[in-house]
Amino acid sequence: MTAIRAQGAGGQNVNKVSSAVHLRFDIAASSLPEEIRERLLKLGDQRISKDGVVVIKAQEFRSLEKNRMEALRRLEDLVARAAVVPKKRRPTRPTRNAVARRLESKARRATVKAGRGRVGD
Repeated sequence: MTAIRAQGAGGQNVNKVSSAVHLRFDIAASSLPEEIRERLLKLGDQRISKDGVVVIKAQEFRSLEKNRMEALRRLEDLVARAAVVPKKRRPTRPTRNAVARRLESKARRATVKAGRGRVGD
């Protein structure tokens, strides 16, 4: 964790005080279980670099301590999201009745549209 100066408006406080936090978390060097590490690396999150380092910047609050807590909370949320094992998808097929209903509604719609053409002599 590194204290840095926050961006944006804020006047003298923002120009003098380093109250934002830059949190860097190396996934490969962490003590997380292997399966969670793999899922974390597979997440398509923009905060995870190609090198497998999570970079979180917290600058919401004026105090350094609150920004530290916020950065840690965001990291915990990210790891918790990776810890959830995704459900295995079981492919299913539509029932025979569902297919019949779909085809019937398509045919009904086709007859409605066919009746909208020009009227012949």
